[in-house]
Amino acid sequence: MPASTAAPTDTLEQAAPAAPSFAAGETVTVGTSTGSEVEPGPIGSAGQPYLIAEDGTITLPLIGKVQAAGKTPGELQDDITKLYVPSYFISLAVTVTAQFRVYYVGGEVMHPGPVNYLSETTVTKAIQAAGDFTQFASHTVWLTHSADGTRQEVKVDKALKDPTQDPPVFPGDQIHVPRRYF
Repeated sequence: MPASTAAPTDTLEQAAPAAPSFAAGETVTVGTSTGSEVEPGPIGSAGQPYLIAEDGTITLPLIGKVQAAGKTPGELQDDITKLYVPSYFISLAVTVTAQFRVYYVGGEVMHPGPVNYLSETTVTKAIQAAGDFTQFASHTVWLTHSADGTRQEVKVDKALKDPTQDPPVFPGDQIHVPRRYF
């Protein structure tokens, strides 16, 4: 039987944002190592924090400004490695990690406010991390993506039964749980 060429009608699949990327105002930790105690890297292997400036850059030793905003940790790590090797080092291990990335859950949840973004999560998991619904909560919530400002309605009861209806949440995103009307 031939595969269907019809466009998907599920708006959640169409609206899924890309992997989380850095934004101005975030802090990233960059560490480097040459693998030699005799010749250390330009930044200690334990890492050093760098604040992403309003122009989206961080300034590193020897190479200067590097675009960080809009890049994932892996992309930024690759860019930094290419700027140091082979111009300054024969080989260099670069690590980039994010500090204090959060998403926000507000409204009718037990513990509203920022929640640490530890790894991939979804709307239902984010609500559970905020202590779950209060007795007054609507089970239709709103997810606002920080990357592009899009707003998405999520029916939590459906999302619990069908994981394709449970959109991903990324750092900076906001989930609003309104009060239900009786």
